Amino acid sequence: MAVDLRHGSPGAGERTATRGPAGPRRWPSWVVPGGPALLALALGLWGLRRQDALWRDEAATWEVAQRSLPEIWHLLGHVDVVHGLYYLLIHAVFEVFGAGPAVLRLPSVLAVTVAAAATAATARRLTGPMGALAAGLVPALLPVMQRYAQEGRSFALVTAGVAVATWLLVGVLCPAESDGPRDGRGRRMAYGWRWAGYTVVMLGTALLNWLSLFALAAHGVTVLIARRSGQRPQPARWLTAAAVIVPGALPLVLASRPQAGQVAWIPPASAASLLGVTAMLVVALVCARVPRPAGTEPSPMSVGLPLLAVPQLGLLLASWLVTPLYVDRYVLFSYLGLALLVGPAVGWAVRSAGAYARRRGGVRVRGEALLAGIVAVVFLALLPLELGLREPTSRTDDVRVAAAEVAALARPGDGVVYIPDQRRDAALVTPSSFRGLDDLALAEDPVTSGTLYGVEASPARIRAAMLARHRIVLVSDTDPAPLPPAPRDLVKRTVLDRYFVRVTTADTGGRRVAVYERAPDHGR
Repeated sequence: MAVDLRHGSPGAGERTATRGPAGPRRWPSWVVPGGPALLALALGLWGLRRQDALWRDEAATWEVAQRSLPEIWHLLGHVDVVHGLYYLLIHAVFEVFGAGPAVLRLPSVLAVTVAAAATAATARRLTGPMGALAAGLVPALLPVMQRYAQEGRSFALVTAGVAVATWLLVGVLCPAESDGPRDGRGRRMAYGWRWAGYTVVMLGTALLNWLSLFALAAHGVTVLIARRSGQRPQPARWLTAAAVIVPGALPLVLASRPQAGQVAWIPPASAASLLGVTAMLVVALVCARVPRPAGTEPSPMSVGLPLLAVPQLGLLLASWLVTPLYVDRYVLFSYLGLALLVGPAVGWAVRSAGAYARRRGGVRVRGEALLAGIVAVVFLALLPLELGLREPTSRTDDVRVAAAEVAALARPGDGVVYIPDQRRDAALVTPSSFRGLDDLALAEDPVTSGTLYGVEASPARIRAAMLARHRIVLVSDTDPAPLPPAPRDLVKRTVLDRYFVRVTTADTGGRRVAVYERAPDHGR
């Protein structure tokens, strides 16, 4: 199905600046961005604490953000440099508001709120107010957005940065009537400030997660499409911005390469992932065929499709050519492109339904009422998913529940081992539950070693330390990862199976806590 990305753009002789969609203003100016923002904020705050559950990724943020600034810097030289700016941000938040699960997640809630408002404001320059309002409501309602709005990781903040940058970009390509008339010099100054803001926002976003550079590439495609409509100065401006953003993010990219082993757990893209991306692109192409209000330039298609397709397909291509990297949260911001396509389609459907009702029975149906009905139906349809996301069991595991189980089963003087060593996060987040237990494998603690989970001793020393104990507590995964065990983990498992008997097992919070006692025929 061929799609003209310039559908609805002016002809060759129409070189005047576009002032946004024509038509009367029925709503106050704050309604279009404000409505989605309020909904996103309300949904983000709903069930935010999740009964104080923390899953493994959040546990890393929790523990690192409570280190001192020199300790965080020491860590970044060894691991997780890609998340360094985010750790520093949450460190500052904890310093001001104190550490807590709700405080940890609040920046993500506010980020999705900003993303919803910025998406609506962007769409307002591309389509009518109804379609713009619907576009902003999409990220507020999407379950994948709601999930990461309530997680202590950087993905929601990256999405907010891309949303604001897209708004700034479209503001240059598609000035609105509210910008007011300007002479040539005033327009150039306004454009210059917008491009400066765009550069700063995109650079900051890239430093939060350099995979957001896919959004920069998507914006480049949008600018090239706009150039074909006669706005020739903009490619040079975008190239200037890119010439600052890419070199600015390059040190982070290079510093993260030696730490690439951290993503070795990512499997090749599954058939489900490929099917999901294909389905989104099909939806995008269907939405592209929906008529839009006259006089809008560029089109929602020229902004939304690149923002959706370039990150998704780019990450899939990198996963195929370089190393498996495809995880949907790494390109969470691409869903903003989907919102910019779906929103105008919903707006068109609302307008068409109102017009049909008037033709059939002379009944005047308010578009606001129709849109509110659609939102209510979507919310109710997604309610089971939304409720599930707010349960403590909704994530891979729960560090705190596992720590509480250790406190219930262990005795003072017991030894404790972790398979793999990443499961030590339970002790790092809730050290009180492990008080009186000896970590039999640990040689150097995480803070001193500048690592997330510490440095373990040699397999021989771990074996000797375990054989000197009568009782050992093992903390592991309920469903172990399908990876070959590390030599240290193999020794731990071999000693427990050969010289100990498992007396208690508890599977809780995605973790397995087992107590082993020395077998009678293997006494001291």
